[in-house]
Amino acid sequence: MSQHNLFSALRAAFPADLDSTAVETTAPDGAPLLYTWADLDHASARIANLLTALKLPEGSRVAVQVEKSVEAMLLYLATLRAGYVFLPLNTAYQSAEIEYFIGNAEPAVVVCSPGNFGWVSKIAFTLGTQHVFTLGDDRTGSLLDRAAHHGDTHTPVQRKADDLAAILYTSGTTGRSKGAMLTHGNLLSNAQVLKEYWGWTATGGPDGRGDVLIHALPIFHVHGLFVAIHGALINGSKMIWFSKFDPKAVLAAMPRATVFMGVPTLYVRLLAEPGLNKEAARNMRLFVAGSAPLLIETFNEWQQRTGHTILERYGMSETIMLTSNPYAADKRHGGQTERRGATVGFPLPGVGLRVVDDANKPLPVGEIGAIQVKGPNVFKGYWRMPEKTAEEFTQDGWFKTGDVGKVDARDYVSIVGRSKDLIISGGYNVYPAEIEGYINDMPGVAESALVGVPHPDFGEVGVAVVIAKPGAQLNPEAIVASLKSQLANFKIPKKCFVVPELPRNTMGKVQKNLLREQHKGLFA
Repeated sequence: MSQHNLFSALRAAFPADLDSTAVETTAPDGAPLLYTWADLDHASARIANLLTALKLPEGSRVAVQVEKSVEAMLLYLATLRAGYVFLPLNTAYQSAEIEYFIGNAEPAVVVCSPGNFGWVSKIAFTLGTQHVFTLGDDRTGSLLDRAAHHGDTHTPVQRKADDLAAILYTSGTTGRSKGAMLTHGNLLSNAQVLKEYWGWTATGGPDGRGDVLIHALPIFHVHGLFVAIHGALINGSKMIWFSKFDPKAVLAAMPRATVFMGVPTLYVRLLAEPGLNKEAARNMRLFVAGSAPLLIETFNEWQQRTGHTILERYGMSETIMLTSNPYAADKRHGGQTERRGATVGFPLPGVGLRVVDDANKPLPVGEIGAIQVKGPNVFKGYWRMPEKTAEEFTQDGWFKTGDVGKVDARDYVSIVGRSKDLIISGGYNVYPAEIEGYINDMPGVAESALVGVPHPDFGEVGVAVVIAKPGAQLNPEAIVASLKSQLANFKIPKKCFVVPELPRNTMGKVQKNLLREQHKGLFA
């Protein structure tokens, strides 16, 4: 059986000098903390040996809800190494959610923060989990205590490309969360494509050793766990690791780094720092944004302030990365190099993408429809939901992303919204992203969200929720009046509210389900 264990591929990319620094971070007391490549190898081996010693059944899940730390990353690597399935859980989840995930995934091992051991272990043991360990963000906890008694060498378990590596629960804005099953082949193919497409290099860089990544994202999500960590490891690149995003600290680290990955909120917070300028970003090679739409204003301001053009890309829990604006000339698309704001670029090499109508017929260039994809990065299906899995794939094997978008004459893909966010008002389709674009262009508007709510005459109508820029005064009636001069009547929101902030999840995405819930009785 050929060896497809993702850990083996990452380990093979470690630099020859194992005593060089792999991760640079700060201890909770503020002291600098360095991990060498040898440390990553030995520490993940100890944890893998501990997991192996538990004699878990084949395919066992390891569910993890801990604060971000280098040790939490080592636990992920150890789980892959030992051949088990990693199940990261958002640190914001509370008892009812944890009960659902543990009940649904039936993990053999649960690892939680020391402070949560009381209630998490009670839920886990009640639902049949055999082993519960703790892991603190300060290198404490029973997991590391137990692992310390095991050897620091470990032969990675043989795995096929189709074997499960991770289960990621989708955020569940409609109904219960679904567990997306990702294989070793899914994750490895995507890491290899991105390494090439984004120009990761092992030479040059601030210290002559090639690219250096600033890692300031959470690691219970595709962006921080797979795109960022795999990107650095499969290139043998050092990471400057932040347990939490701190704009001043990230800015201070930029002269020693070359790559930064962030959600739009992080870019907005960095732009609020007076010290952000071309000099601060002089050694940077690449800024990547994703997980939520990037406002064109943020895109343009970043370009002016730093001299760098943010590279936007598009992916999902079920597929990892699907499209990307070009880093360098893309030969498949006429050698185009432009990173265009408000687009997510081209389908990545090996990824198929089509835009279809309700009858699954491909649409002409520029027409808005449902986005469907296929490729080696597309997941195996939803955990223990065969009917749901079958429903989400077409007869000819394309995955229905649930996103709505278009492909223009130059092959650039734009996402217009989620199909569930589509508003059908009086029989007409209203795409929230289009209306939000007009509102966001108005003076004094920082950001907006349009949601559909029930209406007795039209079935559904749009409600706009708007945030003002600091110091700006906005008039909801004036916003609606301005839209009336620019758009068809069926697209005009029936109501507009100016609020201090929009509800967001941990990745910065606006939670439109909460806004819909809040305003659903407006026209009842």
